[in-house]
Amino acid sequence: MRYGRFETYENFLRELELFHGKPAPGGVVGLQMVNLAWELLPEGILMDVICETRKCLADAVQLLTPCTVGNHWLRIVDTGKFAAIFYDKVTGEGVRIALSMKKLPNWPRVEEWFFKLIPKKEQNLYAILEEISRAGADLFDCQEVVMVEKLLKLRPKEPPVICSLCGEAYPPSHGATCRGCSNKEEKLYRLKKEAVEPPQN
Repeated sequence: MRYGRFETYENFLRELELFHGKPAPGGVVGLQMVNLAWELLPEGILMDVICETRKCLADAVQLLTPCTVGNHWLRIVDTGKFAAIFYDKVTGEGVRIALSMKKLPNWPRVEEWFFKLIPKKEQNLYAILEEISRAGADLFDCQEVVMVEKLLKLRPKEPPVICSLCGEAYPPSHGATCRGCSNKEEKLYRLKKEAVEPPQN
């Protein structure tokens, strides 16, 4: 078993709890998933990851691999599935690993946690984590994949431009105005009151 930059499983669990904000069985499932990806992919490749959930799986990927949201080697495409695609960023060849719905009944504690079959306060966290550790790769379905070409294209590094409506900078590839101004239906916020200038030092 590998733990990325962490020397032991216990070190990984501690860091996962600090990073994620709470103990996370999904992060330990992510550890098993990343280990399986390392076994299935050729050594030495430059790896990118697409995570198919916004849940704790992405945190495990960021802790265990060089792939982060910030460096664009990890992308989240929320299909709502507990799955991730690990692939060679040059060739696009890789593997999709998903939590197996057929195999999950073999691991009743994990199944109870994942499907929320019993209230969280009645779940035994340590029994769940122990079962995830014992299950290892048996939790997953794997498929060899080749990424679609548009996902392999490098994003152009273009200087930002100023939006004519809000005066903030944005990538010119987004259009004539920034997405915040051009997409009125998907506003992220509304102003509580007129913006106040920050105090000058």
